[in-house]
Amino acid sequence: MTVPRLATFSIVAFDPEQQAWGIAVASKFPGVGAVVPWAEAAAGAVATQSYANTSFGTRGLALMRAGLSADRTLTALLADDPQREQRQVGVVDAHGQPATFTGSACQPWAGGIAGQHFAAQGNILAGPQVVQAMASTFEAEPGDLPQRLLASLAAGDRAGGDRRGRQSAALLVVRPGAGYGGFNDRWIDYRVDDDPLPIPRLIGLLELHRLHFGKSPPEEVLAMQGDVASTLISILRRHAGYAGNPSDALDEPALQALREFVGRENFEDRVDIEQRVIDAPVFEFLVRHFGK
Repeated sequence: MTVPRLATFSIVAFDPEQQAWGIAVASKFPGVGAVVPWAEAAAGAVATQSYANTSFGTRGLALMRAGLSADRTLTALLADDPQREQRQVGVVDAHGQPATFTGSACQPWAGGIAGQHFAAQGNILAGPQVVQAMASTFEAEPGDLPQRLLASLAAGDRAGGDRRGRQSAALLVVRPGAGYGGFNDRWIDYRVDDDPLPIPRLIGLLELHRLHFGKSPPEEVLAMQGDVASTLISILRRHAGYAGNPSDALDEPALQALREFVGRENFEDRVDIEQRVIDAPVFEFLVRHFGK
């Protein structure tokens, strides 16, 4: 069977403060997120690409879960692979130690950089400036691990990225108990499988994730009164079937309409009906999307 080459650029990384591991990846290839990124909290992260050997994902995580370093894991994965010179792999272990490998048969430009808690690599790229831009951006970018990974990926794209073009991108970040309801480790898991601008779309998905699953600090909470209340009532009248009198006061019928509306939009955790407060980012989102 002929396996198409997975020309791509990726970064695997670890955040010691958040105890999080993740991968960001982009390619001129459909559904790159189904092949390249593998991660497990307290074990590590693996990006397997070029003529990708997807067994490197599960096997690599198992080896690191058992205590092997990134270097030793990479050596073990490649040792019995007859096509190792066609492979490209980035690994970060449970302690954040990185390793990257580019086989001699990977198509140029191909290569990688390992730094503190990260490894960036790619093949069929515009040039070495792609991974250099990824590395320097990851090192300088503030914020949490998902933000830093996507900033690095976007920098690689601006530096030329996959020289064949753009098609798909993915972001996978794990942290103990960070999954939905705390039942698994999948903190962030988003894919753009076929889009002319996959990285901006992926950045938008991360912003949407923060909007639905984040929580504002006290200084970003708005009281639902005055202009805020009248704006919400106007939105309810146009988009939620509320037929009450125009007002800047949320009476019980308006509060019930608001409860149903924010539930429909999946914002119930960011609006406190009883206390009559709303998180500012959610209010701003509602105004942008429903205010006209």
